[in-house]
Amino acid sequence: MRAELEVADADDEPLAADQLVSDLRQALDQLGEVESAALAIVRVLVLDDDERLGELTARGLRRLGFDAEFSRMIRPLRSGEVVVIDLGLAASAGAETRAELRNARPIIVSGATDAASRALAVDLGSSDYLVKPVEPVDLAAAIRRRVEEER
Repeated sequence: MRAELEVADADDEPLAADQLVSDLRQALDQLGEVESAALAIVRVLVLDDDERLGELTARGLRRLGFDAEFSRMIRPLRSGEVVVIDLGLAASAGAETRAELRNARPIIVSGATDAASRALAVDLGSSDYLVKPVEPVDLAAAIRRRVEEER
């Protein structure tokens, strides 16, 4: 960011606001990664098509000490972030998103208990399959197992 300011000042040109915002986001993401590593904070992305349930899940995880965020749509994942996703949302995802989820080894939550749903979870490379309603402490235990597998 400092470099962008220096270049704009030297050229007597207006600041490239988009570049500054991008640099700032990148710096804040890096700061967040350092802070998470130093404080052993686990970042969790809760993905669910049910906004109320997703928000409640993220709030419950925050109360248990996780840095949890809810979204209805997948976004670029941060380093070390654990993904908790509703199977219905994962099932409707496109091939590119499914590949990204496979790499993230998500924790699947679902109301479905049939063999086809479990097979989809396996295809997505899930680290856990939890049946809704999920107790926050059970989800927290699955997240901790997932984090330990990465270490």
